[in-house]
Amino acid sequence: MRLLVVPARGGSKRIPRKNLRPFLGRQVIARTLETALSAGAFDRVVVSTDDEEIASTARAAGAEVPFVRPAALADDHATTRQVVLHALEELYSDGATPEVVGCLYPTAVFVASQHLRAAVEAVEDDPELPMVVTVQELPRTVLRAMLLREDRLERALPQFARTRTQDLPPVYLDAGQLYVGRASRWRDTASSLVAGAAPLVLQEVIDIDTDDDWRRAEELFAARQGAGRR
Repeated sequence: MRLLVVPARGGSKRIPRKNLRPFLGRQVIARTLETALSAGAFDRVVVSTDDEEIASTARAAGAEVPFVRPAALADDHATTRQVVLHALEELYSDGATPEVVGCLYPTAVFVASQHLRAAVEAVEDDPELPMVVTVQELPRTVLRAMLLREDRLERALPQFARTRTQDLPPVYLDAGQLYVGRASRWRDTASSLVAGAAPLVLQEVIDIDTDDDWRRAEELFAARQGAGRR
């Protein structure tokens, strides 16, 4: 069974009620859930939330909300893995046996249906692949970054100090949008989610944490939709 968990707590602080905020006129979690459900990549799409309004919105969008997330996992310190493991425990106790488990953030508007399908297919096609993680490519020059220690500069990665820019390897950052992997990797708390993972490179991604991020994401999303219609 393929399971997708969408973690959506009610107490976001930098953007209050972020998961229910309209994104180009539609609540952002409803927009994301539509993508998740229409992809057809998962047998169940479950929203983990502590908030009744979010739960109602999720159910109206067609997702399941079979349990309430405890307050201890709805603060700023709860990790993605803890939230997913709690969801798995709840579903295991109800008889579910998911083998492929994904986690999609409710504001991940740049994750499209094809990304979800590609991630699931990659995991199912390769028994040795534990996880697929969405990433964004960074400028290679970040390998020339410097640190400030006791008011003095030093290279963060001195091994690249003499490497020509065009010879520097590609550099990627976890985009913090989508994780899809085997249930066993989620349960293996001794291993990082990204260790040995395959990358799913997103060409467009904005991590939405501020009002400015929100505006830029709406502008980019609207521009992408406009380009798609031409």
